[in-house]
Amino acid sequence: MSKIQMLAAVAVVTLLPIAAGAQTAAQQNKEKSLYDRLGGKAAITAVVDEFVGRVATDARINHYFAAAASNPAELASFKGKLVDQICQASGGPCKYTGKDMKTAHEGMGITAADFNALVEDLVGALDKFKVGAAEKNQLLGVLGPMQSQIVEKK
Repeated sequence: MSKIQMLAAVAVVTLLPIAAGAQTAAQQNKEKSLYDRLGGKAAITAVVDEFVGRVATDARINHYFAAAASNPAELASFKGKLVDQICQASGGPCKYTGKDMKTAHEGMGITAADFNALVEDLVGALDKFKVGAAEKNQLLGVLGPMQSQIVEKK
């Protein structure tokens, strides 16, 4: 074996694991759950806090949340359930234990415009924390189907 062939063989043996490691890292990044790409539970909690604050000041829909907002224990429970719901929906380890969306919103008379206002507030919270477009769209895609369970009036 010539010196050039030997150096080439050493280079292949040395660089192949590095290249394979880079490919594995790229694959792992692609395989990360939405939960991980959002930043985990702490990041979801921060977004929920911002989101609830936006909803509380949104005159279009804040009347739906007045009772919860006026009771600190109820507000904390509401936020916790919302964090768990988003965490679970995004592939995280949390377990949502609240009511199903139809039962939770039954009789409230929520309209499509109300739902859209809520989504705008969520998007604003996600934008504040500079959540990437792909993650934002994926999260909205996971949560969007709940509209049919929440909206009672067109």
